[in-house]
Amino acid sequence: VTNVSANVYQKIVAHSVQRGVKTLPGVKNIIAVASGKGGVGKSTTAVNLALALRDLGATVGILDADVYGPSLQLLLGEHARPRTIERKILPNEAYGMKIMSMGFFVSENSPVIWRGPMVHGLITQFLKDVDWGTLDYLVIDLPPGTGDAALTLTQQAPLSGAVIVTTANDLSLIDARKGLKMFEKVNVPVLGIIENMSYFVPPDLPDRRYYIFGRGGGLRTAKELGVDFLGEVPIDPRVVEGGDAGKPIVVYAPESDAAGAFRGLAGTIARKLAVLGSEPPAIADASIEWVS
Repeated sequence: VTNVSANVYQKIVAHSVQRGVKTLPGVKNIIAVASGKGGVGKSTTAVNLALALRDLGATVGILDADVYGPSLQLLLGEHARPRTIERKILPNEAYGMKIMSMGFFVSENSPVIWRGPMVHGLITQFLKDVDWGTLDYLVIDLPPGTGDAALTLTQQAPLSGAVIVTTANDLSLIDARKGLKMFEKVNVPVLGIIENMSYFVPPDLPDRRYYIFGRGGGLRTAKELGVDFLGEVPIDPRVVEGGDAGKPIVVYAPESDAAGAFRGLAGTIARKLAVLGSEPPAIADASIEWVS
């Protein structure tokens, strides 16, 4: 015998939630993906993280909580209006995931001009009246900033943890700090910071990295605030190409460095949630393969 390899399969457990918030039946973990400002690729990150979690074998749903600027329907190429059965809204499905967005109910060019109470009501309905079924992870794409919609979700959704998306430039980092502080105030664990669009690698110079928006800002901010730095996602034109075609980079170019980064981030987030879980991660199955 020259080598032994072991495969261990970890059971995904339900996570404890912030005090005073009811659990969502059938949903084990709810991950909020947030940013302090728009334009940092938060929605793209949320969708690709969800797909990467699905690739790990988990059952996954995505809720687009950006009521004023929904994008899930575009990123996943799904535009059908959801059906309602027995006063329950049936979420649409894309790439094996259950999905819900305000974008399914309004035309692409119609603005949503709502005051806070209406936004609060819609988000509550998306949480309570949508038949999410049984999910290992529900990924919620929060609107940018710390306004009404974000506050409603922290009060109504039993969040297992939050991920902050930023870029390396100072303005994005300042706003990322504000978002992180909001989650701390409402006792939602911050899983860490993701620095999106960190660097660019020219196809003809694969050994070179160009840090267009600055270097190391996400890591420095994470250290300053005492949270984990989850990692970097490189710039790749195929992120835009695939997104515009309703095919996120994880499925559009799965061999790309960007897709690999999202898969690595998903694995890290899943492990962190397992550690934070209400019970120790359980081993559901294990096998040993003998290699001669």
